[in-house]
Amino acid sequence: APESLMQALEDLDYLAALDNDGNLSEFGIIMSEFPLDPQLSKSLLVSCEFECVDEMLTIAAMVTAPSCFLHAAPGTEEIALSRWRRFSHPAGDHCTLINIFNAFRAATANPTQPGNSEKWCRDYFLSCSALSMAEMIRAELVEIMKRIELPISEPDFGSEENLLSIKKALLSGYFMHVARDVDGSGNFLMLTHKQVAQLHPFSSYSNTSRIPEWVLFHEFSISEDNSIRVVSEISPHLFAELVPQYYFSNLPPSESKDILQEVIDHLAAVSATEGAQK
Repeated sequence: APESLMQALEDLDYLAALDNDGNLSEFGIIMSEFPLDPQLSKSLLVSCEFECVDEMLTIAAMVTAPSCFLHAAPGTEEIALSRWRRFSHPAGDHCTLINIFNAFRAATANPTQPGNSEKWCRDYFLSCSALSMAEMIRAELVEIMKRIELPISEPDFGSEENLLSIKKALLSGYFMHVARDVDGSGNFLMLTHKQVAQLHPFSSYSNTSRIPEWVLFHEFSISEDNSIRVVSEISPHLFAELVPQYYFSNLPPSESKDILQEVIDHLAAVSATEGAQK
């Protein structure tokens, strides 16, 4: 549909993938080398700047492959949740996926125990085929990175600096996928479409006492009870720092936008003060 095409072009423009004539920019040409959604491709490329490429490669592979979580049989739901909690990361679902992928790799690394990966996946209610596919996708992405001579930073997962870098890389591509819990009970209003959504049951934030106020999400699904999937907590300051101004100015009016405008104004005032002092 023409409307869908225009929306797609607008999204590419927000991601700096187009030049002033509507052709692919130099950045857009590099983005198009990857068999990924444009937002994910942008996040992966920007991770070179923030030196968290190793971690973003894993995230990109895990969200591109089918979901690794298996639907537990009736009566085993609580067991499945308790097994999944072992991989939960306080920073959110993206880092939880890294934990799962690394644990799967460790389980398959022992050549003396063939079939160990299948048993390990069964024990943790995870899909062996989905995780194996993620491994193949990641290897393909690494080959593309090497072919176009992009730097791959050393793994540093877990350090505070690395976690911040991951969120910056994700926000650089997914600033259009930000939502805010408007009432403290898990009703997330999406900034772009002003639709209300809930956390997907597979989120590491589900069934916990702490629900983050501001989140970045990978996708929104109407078919699954208006849920947002693969969710990580962000700060409004980080969003204000990385969001393109022309995208922010086009957001529909909302209380969330007013809060972010205050943060942007504050950051601008601080920057002006520091400039005057210099």
